[in-house]
Amino acid sequence: MTTASDPSSDTPSRTLILGSTSRYRHELLSRLGVPFEAIAPNVDETPRAGEKPADLALRLAIEKARNVAQRHPQAVVIGSDQVADLAGEPLGKPGTHERAVAQLRRMRGQTVVFQTALAVVCQASGFEHSDIAAVRVVFRDLSDGEIERYLRAEQPYDCAGSAKSEGLGIALLERIDNDDPTALVGLPLIRTCRLIRAAGVKLL
Repeated sequence: MTTASDPSSDTPSRTLILGSTSRYRHELLSRLGVPFEAIAPNVDETPRAGEKPADLALRLAIEKARNVAQRHPQAVVIGSDQVADLAGEPLGKPGTHERAVAQLRRMRGQTVVFQTALAVVCQASGFEHSDIAAVRVVFRDLSDGEIERYLRAEQPYDCAGSAKSEGLGIALLERIDNDDPTALVGLPLIRTCRLIRAAGVKLL
């Protein structure tokens, strides 16, 4: 017997698509053991004037999911985005070593909120829901030498705020406060499981 909130055991699970080419999100979603395809969304990630970090992350997650869902209307599509929030200022992916150094120098000794947004869309069924996980991170008062050694070891130039916590980046931190332990890596799996189940993807 199934509950009203669960997909029926007689209903086939919908195809799952990750609307991202991020290797970090790909690795996280792979943990669920559910087949999925990764497709790059075509979305301009430029922040709007005055846009708050949480609003930026949520808007981009929704736009990514919608963009891929338009091309694959029968599938359940996951979109996600992460923006580091330093006192209300958005910090994205540094892209270069020099920008990463500048970001980490600004963040040392500070509390940074990593806003990790999630959107799940299925165009055929009209399903669209989004959520956001805010992860508060306290950085140690890092020396320039520690910053340089970390960046040379991890090269986290494709990570928001230059923070790669699943590797050596954990040594940069004093504390992490959150309710979804995978959110800081780039995809909040607890929230992801809840939304894709609701959209018709079977997990268990």
